[in-house]
Parts: sequence; structure tokens; C-alpha cells
Amino acid sequence: MMQGEVPIRLGVFLGVLFLMMLLERLLPWRQPRPLAWRRWPGNVGLAFVGTILVRAALPVAAMGTALWAEAHGLGLLPALGLPGWLSVPLAVIALDLLVYLQHRVFHAVPLLWRLHRVHHADPEMDATSALRFHPLEILLSMLLKMAAVLALGAPPAAVLIFEVLLNATALFNHAAIRLPPAWERGLRQVLVTPAMHRIHHSEEPVETNSCFGFCLSVWDRIFGTDRAAAAAGEHIRIGLSNWRAAGWQRLDRLLLLPFR
Repeated sequence: MMQGEVPIRLGVFLGVLFLMMLLERLLPWRQPRPLAWRRWPGNVGLAFVGTILVRAALPVAAMGTALWAEAHGLGLLPALGLPGWLSVPLAVIALDLLVYLQHRVFHAVPLLWRLHRVHHADPEMDATSALRFHPLEILLSMLLKMAAVLALGAPPAAVLIFEVLLNATALFNHAAIRLPPAWERGLRQVLVTPAMHRIHHSEEPVETNSCFGFCLSVWDRIFGTDRAAAAAGEHIRIGLSNWRAAGWQRLDRLLLLPFR
């Protein structure tokens, strides 16, 4: 499974990225994006640096942790003796809840927000915005994920499914697409949609601190952080006011942004 993890994740990632870029042409969210592709090198560069950092510092990552926990019978799910058909979906759901809670903590704790604001400082939104996380945030997120996988005793299959789903849904809900209203209403009952996640990227603090979900939308409804629409509607202003200039979208500036 370790040998197959990278091809599966990379194949799904590239396929979904291509699909989202196609849908951005076919179902565009028609908001001005003057910087457009000029943001892409910085966004992609952050993901590349983050991947290298995680592979160097934590070579086993979440999948290796799951395999090690499984070999030693560690974690909550093995202790409960649950069958695979039940433990796999429960682990996926639990890991998605972890991402929701982690996201809220990164907004609430000032030191963590300094890292996470790199993501919110994107003045426009498209599928590449899903890649725009500071490498230190990526490393810290992996450490938290590994701890959760170990505590749960999450099956390796569940970890792989979760990581594929998280990557795919993040690309989807950051994409600059506008779904037909009926599709939007239906999908939002289960998944975080582009319109829902754009509210979270609003420059208005009350909107930035809502709609924290990445994959499943149910957590925002359960914990009272859902918001039906932005006050400005379709004319929502994305990003953070201090970092809109094109110069701030360079990779070197983005790497230094938490320390500004």
C-alpha cells in the first residue's frame, strides 16, 4: 500500500486539478481576477516546498503511521474490535472532523493564524488556492494527522481514502466555478461547495470565521459555524487587505509572510 499511495494520490490530484480548471472555463464564477495565472507559481511553489519538507522530516507520514499502528494493534478502533467495513468509514469521518477542528484552532490561536493567513492572503480564488499553505503549516498538520491516526488506529485504507478525498474536495471547493443553484443546494447538504467556501475566504472577519469545513459540510451545521451566504453576495471580496499586491504573491514573499 505504501508503494501504491503516491501514484494513487498524484493521479487523482492531477485528474481533479485538470477537471476543475476545465470547469472554471465551462461554469465560471464571473468575478474579476486581474492577477490570475501570476499567482500560480507562488501557490504551486508552496505545495512543492511543503511536500519536500514533510517527506524529509516525516518520511513515513500518515500512511506509515497507520501501517505501524495496524501491525501493533494500537488505537481505539482495533480495541473496539470493529470490522473493516465499519472501521474504515468511521476513521474517514473522524479524520475529517479533526481537519474541521484543526482549522478552527488555526484561526483562533494568533501564532497559528500567522501561518494560516498565507492561505487567506490569496487575493483571488481558483483551484490553485487549495495548494497555498505555508510549509510549516503543512508539516504541523501532518504531525496532528499522524497523532490522530495513531490514536484511532485508523486502517491504512481509511487513511488513503481520506487523503484522496481531502485533496479532491479542497481543489473542488476552491475552484472558481459557479454551480447551478439546484446543484449547489443539493451538494451543500453533504460536501463543502465553492460558494460555501468562498464565504470563508471573505475579507470580512465574521465571514472568515465561518464555514470551516473542507470535505463534509455537516460539521459547520453541527457546531453552528455555517453561514448561508456572504453579505456582499456574488460580489464577495476575497483575501486579506494588507497582502493584495502582486509582489506578495511571489514564493519568497509567501514563505516570509508569517514573520511580517
